[in-house]
Amino acid sequence: MVYFDEARLDDAEALVSADLRLRELAESGARVRREAGEAAEAIQRAAAERGSERPRAVIAAGPDSRLLRAVLEPWCPVPFVAWPAPGLPGWAGSLDLVVMLAPQGSDPAAASAVAEAVRRGCQVVVACRPGSMVAEHAEGRWTTLLPATTGDQLATAVVMLDLLHRVGLGPSCDADEVASALDRVAVESSPHQDLAENPSKELAIALAEALPLVWGGSTLAARAARRVAEQIRRASGRSALAGDAEHLLPVIEATRPRNLFDDPVSLDGGADLRPLLLVLDDGSDDPVVREQRGRLQAAAARAGVRVEALASDAGSEVARYASLLLSGTYAAEYLGVGLAGE
Repeated sequence: MVYFDEARLDDAEALVSADLRLRELAESGARVRREAGEAAEAIQRAAAERGSERPRAVIAAGPDSRLLRAVLEPWCPVPFVAWPAPGLPGWAGSLDLVVMLAPQGSDPAAASAVAEAVRRGCQVVVACRPGSMVAEHAEGRWTTLLPATTGDQLATAVVMLDLLHRVGLGPSCDADEVASALDRVAVESSPHQDLAENPSKELAIALAEALPLVWGGSTLAARAARRVAEQIRRASGRSALAGDAEHLLPVIEATRPRNLFDDPVSLDGGADLRPLLLVLDDGSDDPVVREQRGRLQAAAARAGVRVEALASDAGSEVARYASLLLSGTYAAEYLGVGLAGE
């Protein structure tokens, strides 16, 4: 039987099993700074060349296009389209700007899409490894290549968003601010911080006996919620759901009240786990977000469902997104460490 042993979260020997992954998380801020430094010259040159010229539309192509959409769609002054499917929209042409995140640079579908953009004469900005498959297919007169060296999706996105801000197509995205937010999470959630002072370890303990329902109200918080749920599933092998309020409310409302005589220990690997509502709060003051949060919390109170929250007060939307995602990922890793005991 697999059970959760919270003592493992402060056990140096037990934490060794996750050392590589925890080190990778701790270096998140450093990767953002490295990517920003490597791309600084290319960003400055591209911004100077483009000036205030605006394209007819911006097309974010490739599998990572949804992250750019979450940031840019509410702000971009020209029509914005996220196109994660292969190829490009049929109308894309020389008046349009195609942007792509390809941190690894080895995705054949991304290479095909960027080659099509070049063939159609589109303006192209692609962030990828120099010399990679995508970089080779992106070569063209109207192409700007932003070098990506770490393979980190978030760090690569920060570089792209910085350029788009400088040419008036996106909100401010300061790499140092994002990196500092990630560094703060890394310090607070470090494996060297004991349970009493480590919010990610505390959250892992709460998740250990629950079916997580992860919710974020804003567009970016909702994306972070989906990513956190993915990390929980990967680390624990258990179910974790992320969705809009209308998707999670039926699950909460269907939860039967807890019976005082129920055995608190599940003997079948988690089949009897109760839902836990995990709210990712990025400080959004949108009335719709507040209303949905209130409905979820009220339903949880009626059903006796526990509510936990991750919050971030970082300056920019991207910094808050990064902070929430990293905090949740740390918690998922600690959950995996605690469940490794038998």
